[in-house]
Amino acid sequence: MDRPDLELVQAIRQHGTLAAAARSLGMAAPAATKRLAAMEAQLGLRLFQRTTRRVSPTAEGEAVCQRATELLLGFEALESELRERRAEAAGPIRLAATFGFGRLWLGPALADFQARHPAVDIQLLLTEQLPDLAVDGFDGAIWLWNAPIQRASEWVSRRLAPNQRVLVAAPAYLQAHGEPRSLTDLAAHACLVVRENGGGPGQRFDHWRLQHRDDTTVQHTPVRGPLSSNSGEMVRDWCLAGHGIMLRSLWDIAPLLASGDLMRVLPAYAMPDADIHWLAPYRAQVPRRIRLLVDFLADRFKDEPWRRLSAPAAPPGSRRKR
Repeated sequence: MDRPDLELVQAIRQHGTLAAAARSLGMAAPAATKRLAAMEAQLGLRLFQRTTRRVSPTAEGEAVCQRATELLLGFEALESELRERRAEAAGPIRLAATFGFGRLWLGPALADFQARHPAVDIQLLLTEQLPDLAVDGFDGAIWLWNAPIQRASEWVSRRLAPNQRVLVAAPAYLQAHGEPRSLTDLAAHACLVVRENGGGPGQRFDHWRLQHRDDTTVQHTPVRGPLSSNSGEMVRDWCLAGHGIMLRSLWDIAPLLASGDLMRVLPAYAMPDADIHWLAPYRAQVPRRIRLLVDFLADRFKDEPWRRLSAPAAPPGSRRKR
């Protein structure tokens, strides 16, 4: 049996008569009758019972029809994939991302991707509030931490890169106040706190959830300090000015660690909740341009390029003077 045979048995089952099946396929009725008879002779089975009014599948014919449907869908999927591979990736991609990561790391990556695929039009919205991607017409978002998602079955999530939030301070602060040697020592230091989303009801920012690199146990460490803000950039500026210790994503401060403007504090500890994810509404058929972009970003960020910019933590007593 070949593809036209499969299409014929499927059409006969769907339309109920040989004449109607033949018309749907653009065949003459006698040709359809002859082809069906040849199939049955080749198989040695009767596939359809004929009456003057209707043609209905036998048990064997029903099995052939079901299999024909599966095979024809497979043919269509393969042809669609091959057509897509021949075609150049083209069309709009509408994305959302957080300000910091979007500006520092995603923006340059998207420019490189667009240079590879000139027919792709990328529209990037930088925001600190995750939009309703499906309702607002976004293809996806590059998001950090745990996005507030309801009905998880309606979403697709893929981790693009691991990331950590680490403890850092300016050398001037450490020279003036000393370096904490344990998590409990943080209680005696000025800790600079970022109050994400403005600090709504139920949100607590006076505890940092820190984890030792050799232990999976998360330790809730109380912190306090006179300065806090909903702006991570403001807190970073305070930290650079020597006003305290902050907890900040490694991708954001890697250049400052490399330059020595900031130093790691308690380098064995980190807050491992800042992984970078691709987040998108579920759809059965994902356009090729979207699949190419997600694969490109996963390859771009898989090795955490920001780690190449950050210097290893200096051992105790080796803090350089500034």
